[in-house]
Amino acid sequence: MTIKPLADRVVIKMVEAEETTKSGIILAGSAKEKPQVAEVVAVGPGGTVDGKEVKMYLKVGDKVLMSKYSGTEVKVDGQEYTILRQDDVLAIVE
Repeated sequence: MTIKPLADRVVIKMVEAEETTKSGIILAGSAKEKPQVAEVVAVGPGGTVDGKEVKMYLKVGDKVLMSKYSGTEVKVDGQEYTILRQDDVLAIVE
């Protein structure tokens, strides 16, 4: 099954959280923060949303930084994805 977002929405897949700190300390599962960096896996067509023209500037494969609690989490074929509006994306990570 595939997910095809509508309007100004994007589907992202979270990048795995770091297992160790920069100094080499291994983190327990409860000590890890929810990652805020994700990879874009699908992009909606844009168009008119709430009476305004929306141009999609994100593309599949972009690494993005998102708000911590934004979007809707879904599980498809055992894989977790988040669907959110393009406006909820804070930055593209290069």
